[in-house]
Amino acid sequence: MTNINIRVDDEVKAQAQELFNSLGLDMSTAMNIFLRQSIAYGGIPFMVQRPRFNKETEQAIREARQGIGLSKAYGTVAELREALDAED
Repeated sequence: MTNINIRVDDEVKAQAQELFNSLGLDMSTAMNIFLRQSIAYGGIPFMVQRPRFNKETEQAIREARQGIGLSKAYGTVAELREALDAED
């Protein structure tokens, strides 16, 4: 058995650990699965490509990830109806 040291962004590591933990795996087991699948597949076992979004879509994705402009809270149903009517 050997050790492999890799550098990973802190947030990526945290998200991966959360995912793997929810699957009952630790990071070492998940990486072993990835390596074994790569060997069996004869390459990376999934497509590696850049998403093709236009600048407007990329901006919308950034804003959504930051929680910008997602929703507005209304105190009453009447306020909500008024806002919906104003959009027409």
